[in-house]
Amino acid sequence: MKPKPPTVFWGNKRVTHAAILAGQRQATVGRTQSYERILLVQDTSSFNFSHHPGAEGMGALENPFCRGFLAHTTLAVSTTGVPLGVMEQQVWVRSDEEAGKSEKRHERPFAEKESYKWVNGLPSAEILAQLPKPVVVCDAESHIYEFLDTVFERGTDFVVRAADARSFTTEGQALFEAVAQKSAQHTFTLSLRRRPDREAREANVELRFAPITIKRPKRAATTSSTLTMWVVDVSEPHPPTGEKPVHWLLLTSIPVETIAEAQQITDWYTYRWLIERFHYVLKSGCKMEERQLREEKRLERLLAVFNLVAWKLLWVTYQARLTPEEPCTVVLETDEWQALYAFVNRSKRLPKVPPSLHQAVRWIGQLGGFLGRKGDGEPGVKVLWRGWTRLQDIVETWKLFNSLSTKDVGNV
Repeated sequence: MKPKPPTVFWGNKRVTHAAILAGQRQATVGRTQSYERILLVQDTSSFNFSHHPGAEGMGALENPFCRGFLAHTTLAVSTTGVPLGVMEQQVWVRSDEEAGKSEKRHERPFAEKESYKWVNGLPSAEILAQLPKPVVVCDAESHIYEFLDTVFERGTDFVVRAADARSFTTEGQALFEAVAQKSAQHTFTLSLRRRPDREAREANVELRFAPITIKRPKRAATTSSTLTMWVVDVSEPHPPTGEKPVHWLLLTSIPVETIAEAQQITDWYTYRWLIERFHYVLKSGCKMEERQLREEKRLERLLAVFNLVAWKLLWVTYQARLTPEEPCTVVLETDEWQALYAFVNRSKRLPKVPPSLHQAVRWIGQLGGFLGRKGDGEPGVKVLWRGWTRLQDIVETWKLFNSLSTKDVGNV
């Protein structure tokens, strides 16, 4: 019989994914307190360990031949686009019996479906009460009547991208059809970020917004027969040749009565991209899928630890762009900025005033291969990850061999 792995304890608490996440959640709640409103961005990512067949406890992913687990994360983000930390994270393994049975999903109650992850991604009532005006932000997969009804019941605002053919108005019109009949109220230029299937570009879009009421689908088991909300429609009537037109139809509980309010809802939805970057760092930076632990539960715990690494990297990246003149001490410890300064400048004499956050982040980027040429923009997540990894080695060397006198260190 294979021996059972020892239970891991931290202090007097058993170390589980949930226990590690609890500490991160409280720290995140603390960081939100200086803001008037925050966004709670949700998304799912799969972690594929098919190349590691010895790992126990894995389940089917996109198909039965891909093995691993899924994680659904809720990331707190400021309304200016700075990640503040992980609020929630569910990890689960699909059973082989359930794989390939998506056609039977309408036969099960909503609470038993995998799509209930959107409800589980909402913080508890106790945590929600501590957050400053939270707004849940999700993509079109979350356009589910029961989910929208639940968010309404909990008194939380939301911005959810609509999926075609999922909702109908009380007049019986398809949601997209009803909105398309409205005249454009404004046009503006939307900056689109680069994606694997698209280069960064500018899109000239039309803006429509109005209140709308959708009716409950026959299959939905809720007490609300209708839901009234606002819709913000962003569409690109004339995309460049060969490019797919932009079309975001956004549902929101927040009243939208002016062009400025409609554009604000649009801006908030663009920050949903940060959760994708978060998962990207977990996979490409932390190399989560390359880890060789032999049990799924151990990989869950490792994922929880890597959450903190991925969040901090994103935080440094976007905070530096928002407040470049702040001292770098808002994100770097004393040993970190001193070691960075001494290494980059090849000098033992440190300044009395720490460098700015913008300067420090560019130096970290240079450690990761950022060239800083005219037109290069600011360092991205990828080079900052490499630079941050190298900085940690530099800091350890600095601590070990630092022999600077108090006079040399300066007044820090």
